[in-house]
Amino acid sequence: MAKDNKNLNKKPKLNPYWIYGIIIVVFISIQIFSGGFGESTGSQTTPAQFLDYLNQGQVEKVEIVNKREARVFLTAEAKEQAPHKKTTSKSIFPTTTPSPNYKFEFGDLQNFEKEVNQVIKDNNLNTELIYETEHNVWGDFLLTLLPFVLIIGVWIFIMRRMSGGGGGGAGGQIFNIGKSKAKLFDEKIDTKTSFKDVAGLEGAKEEVQEIVDFLKFPEKYTALGGKIPKGALLVGPPGTGKTLLAKAVAGEAKVPFFSLSGSDFVEMFVGVGASRVRDLFKQAKEKSPSIIFIDEIDAIGRARGKNNMSGSNDERENTLNQLLTEMDGFGTNTNVIVLAATNRADVLDSALMRAGRFDRQIYVDLPDVRERQEIFEVHLRPLKKEETLDIDFLAKQTPGFSGADIANVCNEAALIAARKGKKSVNKQDFLDAVDRIIGGLEKKNKIITPAEKRAVAFHEAGHATVSWMLEHAAPLVKVTIVPRGRSLGAAWYLPEERLIVHPEQMLDEMCAALGGRAAEKVIFDKISTGALSDLEKVTKQARAMVTVYGLSDKVGNLTYYDSSGQSEYGFTKPYSEKTAELIDKEISDIIEKQYQRAIALLEQNKDKLTELAEVLLDKEVIFKDNLEKIFGKRAFEKAHVIEETITDVKTEVKGDIKTEEN
Repeated sequence: MAKDNKNLNKKPKLNPYWIYGIIIVVFISIQIFSGGFGESTGSQTTPAQFLDYLNQGQVEKVEIVNKREARVFLTAEAKEQAPHKKTTSKSIFPTTTPSPNYKFEFGDLQNFEKEVNQVIKDNNLNTELIYETEHNVWGDFLLTLLPFVLIIGVWIFIMRRMSGGGGGGAGGQIFNIGKSKAKLFDEKIDTKTSFKDVAGLEGAKEEVQEIVDFLKFPEKYTALGGKIPKGALLVGPPGTGKTLLAKAVAGEAKVPFFSLSGSDFVEMFVGVGASRVRDLFKQAKEKSPSIIFIDEIDAIGRARGKNNMSGSNDERENTLNQLLTEMDGFGTNTNVIVLAATNRADVLDSALMRAGRFDRQIYVDLPDVRERQEIFEVHLRPLKKEETLDIDFLAKQTPGFSGADIANVCNEAALIAARKGKKSVNKQDFLDAVDRIIGGLEKKNKIITPAEKRAVAFHEAGHATVSWMLEHAAPLVKVTIVPRGRSLGAAWYLPEERLIVHPEQMLDEMCAALGGRAAEKVIFDKISTGALSDLEKVTKQARAMVTVYGLSDKVGNLTYYDSSGQSEYGFTKPYSEKTAELIDKEISDIIEKQYQRAIALLEQNKDKLTELAEVLLDKEVIFKDNLEKIFGKRAFEKAHVIEETITDVKTEVKGDIKTEEN
């Protein structure tokens, strides 16, 4: 049966060359039966020879065509003579009119007529002199039609370019511009991603796996009276795997999967966005059960009425209104689920976020150390790595990295190993890749004076010394004065992954960040612009302590942070001018206190600071071992024990806890 169906589908297609052939045959037929071929025959001669034939009485008729050409028809007796036998045409096509024996072009018509009439009169001949005017009907017709063809062709070309490209797909023609641009994935060909390819994200995977079960076995849930959710919103920082989760859903669900971006709804024509939304949901209903995935939904889902000052039209709002209507309009029995992803959930319209549209909001957070280990295992599969490579060590060296960052680390490590001519990727290649991504490319040939190099060495040594002396500062990994990226030197730390941060921890980190400028003050008794990034960091931390986390005694337990994102559109501050002065003074006091604290620590350990800077100038890169030789074991070193096994006990932290970015 399958072969029969294939044979039925293989119907003969009309080749355009057949059409061209038929048109050519029609034109040839018109030329044949209108005498066109006959008129084009005849031997070429000259006016002098023609007059000689005329004097001999061999010419029966002369046709003057368009006042410039003469066609000569001989008498029957003349045609039988030897010189004229070759002029008799024997065409393979039948003609309705006789062909001329000779033809020639003359100059002035009046002189030619006078000569011919004089010869006819002198010899008393019966030769006829006929005048004809011929028109090239088809040529004139084509010349008349050509401007219209050019205008129509140019118009079609411009419309296709304006409507977004190719002739075959939706939007390729001006009449299809309202069609949806969603790409329909075939589960047998296009989607190869499954949940096995998504490492970590256990909670998010459970949510989306349940959505897949809704589509595969809807009776399991509806039998108990439950309703299939209409939408799920994936929210999280960039690179955490939101789009990858959607691809995995497309691969696992085995149902039609429509994928597009939020910007695909927007076009230069008014009303196109709403039309595309209608067409998208119409296609999804026809192929239900199905999934619609809208990536970067904030392109059309931004809160309405908050950007009226921008001067733009309301085309985006019309598109959003149509999306709201469609999501709340189709019934629960259509088995159409909408997935969307964004990293800016705070700017989405509240009507889009309500229950009944996006019933579930799935937060995709940055991976922890165990999830990073799983992500490394996924991205290390295609690499030729050393067998002794410690994946757990790599996971610990990349705190705060997203899934996309880890994929970039693996790729950079492979490129670094290939650049060095290695046969496999080892541990050092991964450490170099992390340094490359965090700090930028090394610039060993950058021109730097000895005085600047010495200042950079003491600056970085100051960071290392202060962080070594403080209990809550992040453990040091290495210090370098090799220029990298936009910085002249850098210190690498391995921050502890905390869910909550205490004021003492934040103050110690601020003090360590100010250690570089403090070292310049202690050693050179002058400061430089090299502490710009440090000052930016501590200023943000101090402002967050006072205005966000409520960690200032003078300001009190207040926060001016707005998680809904409404404050960015306001024109007034949520506090008075007096409070603003208090906040500014409190921020300045916190930073100045930690700066003086760093200076005091470095004054007490000035000799060790100088020794560390000299080692750094000599080696350019120093590690934790070098600090232990100078300062001894760190007094506050903690024994961080990371469990190798995963316990079944899970601690649920309730509430809305905001953690500080390290």
